[in-house]
Amino acid sequence: MKDQAPTPDFTLPNVEGKKVPLRDFRGKLVFLNFWASWCAPCREEMPAMERLYQEFKKKDFVVVAINVKDRRKDALDFVNELKLTYPILFDPDGKVGLLYGAWGLPTTYLIGPRGEGLARAWGPAEWYSPGARELIRSVLEERR
Repeated sequence: MKDQAPTPDFTLPNVEGKKVPLRDFRGKLVFLNFWASWCAPCREEMPAMERLYQEFKKKDFVVVAINVKDRRKDALDFVNELKLTYPILFDPDGKVGLLYGAWGLPTTYLIGPRGEGLARAWGPAEWYSPGARELIRSVLEERR
């Protein structure tokens, strides 16, 4: 993803089956994460993503987690087990993951309020570390 380049829009179903387009999150800093229930590193980083979401959700920040190529029941069991409250979308055939170049899991993108690509990270990270929180805080401040 080129810095500041527009990110591709897509529409995927959420846990209730409602189709949700990425553009519904315009105006927010979007932390877009591709994951699967069978992905051990995904399991490790998702609780930290929940804490990040809880800290910044009232400041125009949202975590959107896209489940890729997984059995829906397995994904929902995973979400319920970890008590995740941020939006979960389903990409059962992996087309959106391919569109974004998410070749491995987890893969995470930071998308600005106008849909511009800001950053990409491959592999797991400690998303609630002081450095990660400061990054989110600083991007939110400069985008105001």
